[in-house]
Amino acid sequence: MLTLPNILTLSRIVAVPLLLFFLWWREWEVGYALGFATYCLMGITDYFDGYLARSRGTVSKLGVFLDPIADKIMVAAVILILCAKGIIADIHMIAAMVILLREIAVSGLREFLGGIQVSVPVSALAKWKTALQLASLGGLVLAGAVPDQGWVHATSLAMLWGAAALTLITGWDYLRVGLKHMDS
Repeated sequence: MLTLPNILTLSRIVAVPLLLFFLWWREWEVGYALGFATYCLMGITDYFDGYLARSRGTVSKLGVFLDPIADKIMVAAVILILCAKGIIADIHMIAAMVILLREIAVSGLREFLGGIQVSVPVSALAKWKTALQLASLGGLVLAGAVPDQGWVHATSLAMLWGAAALTLITGWDYLRVGLKHMDS
């Protein structure tokens, strides 16, 4: 169970409190820079845990279970702290909430479908959604480190809205598949 890919996945979960610590003080630009570095490192481990598990033939049930949970914990924690600290504010919180609510809904739907032995593969569009979502959140963390560079914040917010739009589309795709398997 404690293979390198699983350790990398677990490290992402363990790193979330450290990330939140760095982002806790809105005026602490060095903290946001450290938070950005931590966030990037977490993203790198997300790539390598899957890559190593597949290339070494060590894909495990624990890894399959933990990887999406680690992703969702990281995304939810970053969205919540950025909203709490005002980096995501006002109308932009709608985009953040769309992303959070979709993550919860799709997780529940996957759990339901898993119980009836139905698998919903991740679509290419969902992968693009994830990439845009992670890039936008990373950019928003970076914006806290370079507050004098307003374009970083503005670009990241635009990307957040793009991720929210893709979130709605892919969420609907998952729901449509799930509805076919629900009792009338």
